[in-house]
Amino acid sequence: MAEKRDYYEVLGLQKGATEDEIKKAFRKKARENHPDLHPDDPSYVEKFQEINEANEVLSDPEKRARYDQFGHAGVDPNYGGGEGGMGGFGGFDMDDILGSIFGGFGFGGSSSRANSANAPRRGSDIHENVTINFMDACNGKKHEVKINRMCTCEACKGTGADGGTSAEICPDCQGRGSVKTTQRTPFGAISSTKACPHCGGKGKIITNPCPKCRGIGRVRLQKTVSIDIPAGIDDGQTIRLSGQGDCGVNGGPSGDLLLNIVVKSHPLFKREGYDIHCDIPVTYAEAVMGAEITVPTIDGDVKYTISEGTQTGTVFRLKGKGVRKLHRTERGNQYVKIYVEVPKNLTKKQKELLKSFEDSLSEKNYAKRQSFFEKLKSKFDL
Repeated sequence: MAEKRDYYEVLGLQKGATEDEIKKAFRKKARENHPDLHPDDPSYVEKFQEINEANEVLSDPEKRARYDQFGHAGVDPNYGGGEGGMGGFGGFDMDDILGSIFGGFGFGGSSSRANSANAPRRGSDIHENVTINFMDACNGKKHEVKINRMCTCEACKGTGADGGTSAEICPDCQGRGSVKTTQRTPFGAISSTKACPHCGGKGKIITNPCPKCRGIGRVRLQKTVSIDIPAGIDDGQTIRLSGQGDCGVNGGPSGDLLLNIVVKSHPLFKREGYDIHCDIPVTYAEAVMGAEITVPTIDGDVKYTISEGTQTGTVFRLKGKGVRKLHRTERGNQYVKIYVEVPKNLTKKQKELLKSFEDSLSEKNYAKRQSFFEKLKSKFDL
């Protein structure tokens, strides 16, 4: 079996990385190594699968704990133990020793590994990023995504054997998938059951492999999946499509397709939960005298009347004009912040008019200014 790379190395992480760091690293690596971006290099299919496999283990606390303790052998029953492997002890497989001594009590690890080659195994999950615009996240939409998934080979119907042929029973293990060996140790002779090295624990040998799948029984194909993106979904959330991942092995169920949603930013709106926030500029005259202004919302423009003397920083609420809550009918609100735009590039005549207007005002027209100087006077006892 080819030596697997360390999962932390695959994602470019250090052991002890946080869940957030794992999530960010997976997104980055998945984007960089997606096979669709490298159609002329088939090696990216394996790279992408390796990245998904690493994320599937490290993002699962239980699998990650086993991996941190035992390495690949802790999460892959088909991964060889051997010297220096999981449970290695001076060249002996500790699972075999425990299996021989405590076989009746559930310690038969090697026998389980030998039998697992023929056991039904669930297919791997597939992780994909789906980028949508801001309005589609608010209102929902139908979306199609292309994925590369492992499918049962149609040429051989998943048997792995070329047409007109079939797999042969392994002569070494007689189809059992395992062989029994005896080792002499300081503790005496210890018998252990190993996966048959001739057939890899499958119990059968394919002498004429299918040319399409090369005897694997599965091929990687590009599929187009149609999905309904629900209204109210937010950036970073995941849609899970059961059974749309890689097909299983030996009749096992298919994995799932997990779609990570990436929402593009909007030039006017900012989302916080199910609420929408936006800033609206008004003229000096509109702020002074009050006015009916046009406010954009995700449903279209609405009219709103601001009161006389509206100040910069004033916030008003449009109830129910936010985002629809996920899988519900209720909606958030929209909060609109006013800022008064000070006019620039005034003509001489405009400046004179403005000076005349300013001279006509008194302190009572500037409540905040009057309050400020009263506080200042009190502080310094002026």
